[in-house]
Amino acid sequence: MKKISTEKAPAAIGPYSQGITAGGFLFASGQIPIDPASGEIVAGGIEQQAEQAIRNAGAVLAAAGTDYTKVVKTTCFLADMNDFAAFNAVYEKYFTEKPARSCVAVKQLPGNVLCEVEVMAWLG
Repeated sequence: MKKISTEKAPAAIGPYSQGITAGGFLFASGQIPIDPASGEIVAGGIEQQAEQAIRNAGAVLAAAGTDYTKVVKTTCFLADMNDFAAFNAVYEKYFTEKPARSCVAVKQLPGNVLCEVEVMAWLG
């Protein structure tokens, strides 16, 4: 197992890693819409927050030597299922290979953000 860390995604804010590679796969922690340069949650609605969360996931993918096209599974958390269509409009721009996915609404996310995105990717 190897820990993955990059300054191009927000630092872990608890006892976890941004990602771990094992058995030819990357298992990345969920990414929320924090601008890694400022450490601040991005302003705006679901579209802006989805863009940042997905870009953060992309930075962890890149640090592991892979990219969006190798993602095999995502788990997406929304603060409000009414944002589902708008979230999907952003999501489909990045995850063009249509990986397996779960998308659920949750009561609350860290920092009261609107979404969180977790990825698992093949390293091959």
